[in-house]
Amino acid sequence: MLINKSKLITAIVRIASIPIVLMSVFLHTQNSNAAVQVGIWQRFEASFISSKAYENSLYDVKKFETIFTSPTGRVKKINGFWDGGQVWKIRFCPDERGTWTYETECSDEKNTGLHGINGTVECVSNNSKLDIYTKGGIIRPEGTYHLTHADGTPFFWAACTAWNGALKSTEKEWDTYLEHRASHGYNVIQFTTTQWRGCAANSLGQVAFEGSERIRINPEFFQHLDGKINRINDYGLVAAPVLLWALPFGEGRELSPGYYLPDKEAILLAKYLVARYGGHHIVWILGGDGRYVEEFEQRWKNIGRGVFGDKEHPGLVTLHPHGLSWIGDAYIGEDWLDIIAYQSSHSAAKGTVEWINTGPPSQQWDILPARPIINMEPLYENIDPKLTDNDVRHACYWSVFATPVAGITYGANGIWSWLREGETLLNHRHFPEIRTWDKSLDFPGTIQVGYLAGFMRKYEWWRFRPAPELLVNQPGKENYQNFISVLKTDTNDIIMAYVPVRSKVSLFNTLENRYTGQWFNPVTNTFSAASIDHKNGLIETLSPADGDYVLVLEKQ
Repeated sequence: MLINKSKLITAIVRIASIPIVLMSVFLHTQNSNAAVQVGIWQRFEASFISSKAYENSLYDVKKFETIFTSPTGRVKKINGFWDGGQVWKIRFCPDERGTWTYETECSDEKNTGLHGINGTVECVSNNSKLDIYTKGGIIRPEGTYHLTHADGTPFFWAACTAWNGALKSTEKEWDTYLEHRASHGYNVIQFTTTQWRGCAANSLGQVAFEGSERIRINPEFFQHLDGKINRINDYGLVAAPVLLWALPFGEGRELSPGYYLPDKEAILLAKYLVARYGGHHIVWILGGDGRYVEEFEQRWKNIGRGVFGDKEHPGLVTLHPHGLSWIGDAYIGEDWLDIIAYQSSHSAAKGTVEWINTGPPSQQWDILPARPIINMEPLYENIDPKLTDNDVRHACYWSVFATPVAGITYGANGIWSWLREGETLLNHRHFPEIRTWDKSLDFPGTIQVGYLAGFMRKYEWWRFRPAPELLVNQPGKENYQNFISVLKTDTNDIIMAYVPVRSKVSLFNTLENRYTGQWFNPVTNTFSAASIDHKNGLIETLSPADGDYVLVLEKQ
């Protein structure tokens, strides 16, 4: 595309069946006060031509940032990034209508293309109907266990795992996947942003960076990734990229930058990614599959503080741990960490089920400072030929009910890997029954987790807390597969119980409230009436048929 350096070009991209996304792109060679228009909560992008070339911009330019001042005087510092040659960019998501002013600052003050450039941005209303553009970005209100949009609307996290999706997919494949997820109740996509143990290079054979002690960024890799992340937001979905895959053991650990890069290089790489994608609607997964306590604890605290410690960064932050691990109280003082993620691993065995229902997350959530707690990797569908959608569904419902309700992540073995016909999983166990990514899209479990999200959104789910004390008898003590999970609001106006097999449910009702009841079928996404018996300070009912159901009691 030819760009007149003396004029402003506004690019408006219209995508079929998706609301317009306005993105202003312009090139600076000198100071300009010409205002640029961009919709509120939409991505603003500015390009700058450096007056000099650098041998390695990641090290040679200590700072390139833009100081934005909002119409009401709020100040936001946005880091810029090198995009190849002598091109540098700033991406920013304005959250306030009116005129924003900005000025660039570069550590190399003699660089007239990057330092001391002033301008204005006019933030206007947008014409999108998508929540991220009408209700705003995702935030974590202090003292809460859930996420919300900027306008306060609660945000139930319903994510899908596509670790390799943004790296391997064609544009058509990516659109097919994103449209499917958006139409089935999902609102977050988890994916990787560099080479990692599951994918040694992107579909063009490119890697994100080279080296270890002194890394070199490959901007062409990220230019290819840009379009994939843009499309996530275009469908109204929040992007959740892993910045540093961190598995410290097993096959492929030499491809885990969060494991083998020195602290300084890990921080530089992660900060580059945050600068590049901070203008998107995003939640950062700082580390993937890592060990964040004991042996590697100080390292990850150093990295977290180095990347996010100044609190100037856009987006929320979490850590994705390895299986059956929990950071507990180790990160209480780490203010940069917004979401407590855990991974219950890929098993339906007794130890895993008991870890979800009675392990550290369920036992410690109420003695830690309030933060959302989410199982971001429960049992993958199709990861074992002996396991079914029933096992996936159980793991997801148990996880949602084990802590204050915040959300859940789904995964399928063929989708995370973006497996195609004739391929095998890299550094992971492969077996003939694994379905390709496209044949995995309509697995029963993937549809049913969408039902789960839709079911929870029918209620004020952010008010729910675990209430195991209401259950008279816990059948899970005799058989772990029969574990009944209970939630309630603080005023007892709604009580829910997840019943994995047909059972009689008896709940204490010390307040002698009267309730009407319904059964939700998580397989068919339907409701049926529940026959409720109130007597002797108890509420009793029998689930309607074989299989799992959710009991919903609403106070009369």
